[in-house]
Amino acid sequence: MYRSRTCGELRIEHVGESVTLAGWVQRSRDKGAMLWVDLRDRYGITQLFFNEEGGSAELMEKARRLGREFVVQATGKVIERVSKNDKMPTGEVEIQVETLAVLNPSKLPPFTIEDDTDGGEELRMQYRYLDLRRRPVQEKLRLRNKVALETRKYLDSEDFLDVETPVLIKSTPEGARDFVVPSRMNEGQFYALPQSPQTFKQLLMVSGFDRYYQIVKCFRDEDLRADRQPEFTQIDCEMAFVEQEDVLNTFEGLVRHLFREVRGIELEESFPRMTYEEAMERFGSDKPDMRFGMEFVNLNDTAKGKGFNVFDSAEVVLAINVEDCAVYTRKQLDAITDWVKRPQIGAKGLVYVKCNEDGSFKSSVDKFYSQDDLKEWAAAAKAKPGDLMLVLSGDMDSTRKQMNELRLHMGNELGLRNPNEFKPLWVVDFPLLEWDEETNRFHAMHHPFTSPKPEDEHLLDKEPGKVRANAYDLAMNGVELGGGSIRIHDRGVQSRMFDLLGFTKEEAEAQFGFLMSAFEYGAPPHGGLAFGLDRLVATMGGSESIRDYIAFPKNNSGRDVMIDAPSPLNEEQLDELGIHLAHA
Repeated sequence: MYRSRTCGELRIEHVGESVTLAGWVQRSRDKGAMLWVDLRDRYGITQLFFNEEGGSAELMEKARRLGREFVVQATGKVIERVSKNDKMPTGEVEIQVETLAVLNPSKLPPFTIEDDTDGGEELRMQYRYLDLRRRPVQEKLRLRNKVALETRKYLDSEDFLDVETPVLIKSTPEGARDFVVPSRMNEGQFYALPQSPQTFKQLLMVSGFDRYYQIVKCFRDEDLRADRQPEFTQIDCEMAFVEQEDVLNTFEGLVRHLFREVRGIELEESFPRMTYEEAMERFGSDKPDMRFGMEFVNLNDTAKGKGFNVFDSAEVVLAINVEDCAVYTRKQLDAITDWVKRPQIGAKGLVYVKCNEDGSFKSSVDKFYSQDDLKEWAAAAKAKPGDLMLVLSGDMDSTRKQMNELRLHMGNELGLRNPNEFKPLWVVDFPLLEWDEETNRFHAMHHPFTSPKPEDEHLLDKEPGKVRANAYDLAMNGVELGGGSIRIHDRGVQSRMFDLLGFTKEEAEAQFGFLMSAFEYGAPPHGGLAFGLDRLVATMGGSESIRDYIAFPKNNSGRDVMIDAPSPLNEEQLDELGIHLAHA
């Protein structure tokens, strides 16, 4: 037996017990006649004590040769520490070592295996197996494990069945690009990796399974960022004989359960709801952060027509009120202006209005607007003396996006986005379709299987852009945790949807004929929702990046720098697959 106890469980009541521990050397402290070694495993750290007076010279010499990350086994007695450490759970005791065995030496790690490491992200990803030894990373993965476990408990208690669906499937257009897999046995043909199990979970409802779930890998070949990976994990769910309200109530229950059991936090009993149109008007985002205010104020009525061409030529003039920030210096305001003008944001400039304590106003457009004009702006924005108004203008869509980014930026600057405060919001009534100027046709805002709201179905033929979807997203703290919809379950409606999306009858049949055929055999009304497990866990952990909550993530280029993937195939493999690469 390599160990009788772990490095995290010994306490003062274990004094006198003989134990065997095994783990990694965290650090050593040599004081000549005495030497201490911190021994670490995934459960914690225990201090080992070596003493020349009570031990052999050979044992002391062996202890002195230990390096960082050596794997060792130590046997000895638990004794009370003279100098206790109240910051460690095991800080009242140590092991008086009697025998020591080096199970495996270690090269000097390329970065320190500490809570606060000196390794940059690229280096840590290259040696991810070492990075995973660090306590903060292990805690994040323990959080992920706990969320997955409690998800299974809750869904099982609600009569959901865990059903696996295929990973090698047919390539179908669902939005992002597919990852494709060549078939050796069917030369010239390809599988795709699923962007989601969408059609399979609908087929399970047709099959009568009633309530399905799966914690499942999904794959999308799209540009990456901090909260996106080419492979990610969904809590994927579907229910039959339900309406939107049933789905929302069920998964509010899941989210409340997770926060209660995993974080010890009681969320509000009924999550607030907001239409997509209202969310865009008030916050410029379909996943608004509700932890703070700074709602958009439309200044078109008061700011246009005064000879300031920037505003007069704009489709919309929007402001946010930043409370108690009139003290911002010119240097600080210039920094904010430079920030919104970055290519990632795209604004051409920024107008500010300081609401002075004496009731007067100071703005960057004093030349065009009188004190009475600015007073009207302040009234519209509910700005009081001491507040700061920030104003952007332009076309509606881009200005809303820019103002949303500015709002979040100011929330970060002012410490208003508390990572330990959680504000859920259901966003409902999304548009069913969105027009793409480049392709000159409609695209599904969610996916082609989302049903229109029954009261809008008559608009499908004449005004499809006005049709609302029976769709819903759950947002929290500016992050979309998940989304879903009530699905189309009628072949005729599904066929009309494909027509709107520009599919020919032949294309629709080739891509989705299996699903439409299934609808002819008694498909029940059904709907569902999928949570992004990675985003959910990162949000619960108070992080913006999902990478530390994934054991082996990929970088922004979609590469695994640890195993150096993707990588070329040799000619023999390519020949076997009937693939010939075209080289420039």
